[in-house]
Amino acid sequence: MRQSLSVLLGKQKVLTSLRTIGLALAILLIAAIVYSQRAAFLTPENLLTLARSMVALGIVAFAQMLVILLGEIDLSVGAIYTLAGTVTATLWLGGGNLPFTTALLPALLAGLGVALVAGFLNGFLTVKAGLPSFIATLGVLNATDGLSLMVSNATTFTPAYNEPLPPEWELAFFHNLGGALLPWNIPVEVLWLVAAFIVFWVLRHRTVFGFRLVAMGGNPEAAVVARLPLRKYKYAVFMLSGLMAGLAGILDFSYVGSIGPMQSSSLSFQVIAAVVIGGASLTGGRGTIVGTLLGVILLALLNNGLALLGVSSFVQLLFIGLVTIGAVWLDLISQKLIRSAGQRAARLGSEGNA
Repeated sequence: MRQSLSVLLGKQKVLTSLRTIGLALAILLIAAIVYSQRAAFLTPENLLTLARSMVALGIVAFAQMLVILLGEIDLSVGAIYTLAGTVTATLWLGGGNLPFTTALLPALLAGLGVALVAGFLNGFLTVKAGLPSFIATLGVLNATDGLSLMVSNATTFTPAYNEPLPPEWELAFFHNLGGALLPWNIPVEVLWLVAAFIVFWVLRHRTVFGFRLVAMGGNPEAAVVARLPLRKYKYAVFMLSGLMAGLAGILDFSYVGSIGPMQSSSLSFQVIAAVVIGGASLTGGRGTIVGTLLGVILLALLNNGLALLGVSSFVQLLFIGLVTIGAVWLDLISQKLIRSAGQRAARLGSEGNA
């Protein structure tokens, strides 16, 4: 039995490694093709633009990967992304439907707080109400979009031109959160992405929490029998997903310098696409932070490269959709190979015992 299990796990690790290597090679190939057509691709300005375009997508995707690792999905991250920035702007700048305003720091905490509450609601509807996470988070998406419109009164907020103007130190502090430039014009948001990668890599690959997520996502029934805290972990990953979406929304608000309702309609799809392309299984139990980062890089590279080549945004969406379908299809093939290896190993083990 041990030999059968080791064969199965070995097969899964080999497939995961091959998929990661293949994804890295695909990124290099696409970059080479784009560069051969547009030399401007490798200019420092474009590379910095490419790096910054990965920030919000990456921060949210790392947390989404943990949700998918449990066999769940969070469709509400794009709406939560907008809600956090909208609540922050309305409380700080006024002009919406809230009856009061606050200083910047309480407004930032409130923005992150509502994102956390939205994540908790996703967990509650999935765990307590027993709704499929697809339905639960879809409902929260619509409710959150409606709340953003109600709170903001469908207003676009621009701190630098607000009436009355916020205190100068608040404007400077908020701008520096996501809009400051480091040496060589590197956006400070890139540091947020690096920090998120490190934190989630440790959480996923070097903690009991991460190991349990894999075990519970791979075999929920066994997790229940082993009395692993599956319900608590679902709450945790949904709340973490909401919090990261809120953080990304506030950082992008800081970088862009303005925010309006319904600015993130495609973010949820892109996040899920990045995680799936990065090798995570929608059935749970498999996914890595490195793979997710590669998925984010590939999506950002496709968007950037196709734009440089003059491809319309409609064709870009079509192309990315096809890539996502291909990634899911590849995942299905990988699962079949793993199951075949497991069945063969089980037969060999039973014959050996006989």
